[in-house]
Amino acid sequence: MDYPNISLVLPIRNEERYIEACVESIFRQDYPAEKMEVIFVDGRSGDRTVDILRGMQKKYPQIRILDNPNKTVPYAMNIGIRASTAPVIVRLDVHAEYMPDYVRLSVETLLTRDCDNVGGVVETRGRGFMGEAIAAMLSTPLGVGNSQFRTTNEDAYVDTLPFGCFRRELFDRIGFYDERMTRNQDNELNYRIRKNGGKVFLNHRVRSIYYCRDTLKGILRMGFTNGKWNVITMALVPGSMSLRHFVPLAFVLSTIFLVLMTAVTRSMFFGGLLALEWGAYLLLDLFYSYEIARTKNWTFFPVEFILYPLFHFAYGTGSLAGLFAQRRFRKRREEKQP
Repeated sequence: MDYPNISLVLPIRNEERYIEACVESIFRQDYPAEKMEVIFVDGRSGDRTVDILRGMQKKYPQIRILDNPNKTVPYAMNIGIRASTAPVIVRLDVHAEYMPDYVRLSVETLLTRDCDNVGGVVETRGRGFMGEAIAAMLSTPLGVGNSQFRTTNEDAYVDTLPFGCFRRELFDRIGFYDERMTRNQDNELNYRIRKNGGKVFLNHRVRSIYYCRDTLKGILRMGFTNGKWNVITMALVPGSMSLRHFVPLAFVLSTIFLVLMTAVTRSMFFGGLLALEWGAYLLLDLFYSYEIARTKNWTFFPVEFILYPLFHFAYGTGSLAGLFAQRRFRKRREEKQP
């Protein structure tokens, strides 16, 4: 195959812990190095991220560093895409490391399959005991629902996936990343691809390792923010989010409703429904916590058993907050889409 020139675009901000390993994995790719440019778009990092990158430029002159005064990911992606010089764009994340054939397989799939975006399977890993526990939780159906890019071992056309490999002309045709989306910019873009008759393809051989949050505070904050932005995204772009994104919200609302109704009416009916709901949930929690502990270490069991409900409630509470926050975002729904 005559491989095209490609531009790898990576939004970055305060990534000194991950940047070096990510860069090294990029330059271990079996894609022709002379056909790659690697664009890092920095959101005004306050740590050593940019200094590390500048030091690595001496070894890897393909690296370009651009400034993102708006700091968020969609602005970074649009800056990088507009500055790119290649007909193919590969969107990557610095919290990840990539298998040596990641880029080549992505480009080959894009050029040989009927699709407009190609992605792969993400293996979630964590650093330290808590990081491992969080990663294990996020690798189960109870943790992430039917998120195919985390759980599948088959090729498939999907609704969405993270990162992505695109033809540059796609953005001229359907527009760039929606800069309103502090989160869920990939979901929104993939929704727009499908809405315009395109297809999103997951190649299970395209594989990366993603490093999740490694503290309890970090994962709960992430869950809350993601839950909040799921509701805001649905308000701004109806249809862009799937049902699974709102299961934690339904869980939190039903729990609150049943607790209140049980307290007010003192009815065994509502109390029974509450017991049934939580009984089923705790059985699932028990099963997946047991499975993780059985395969890793029994010290993980109590942590996982507590981690699941904490994460789901943080996520659902975030979505509840999003129901109120989305009102101010609705005013911008009539703005011209990017």
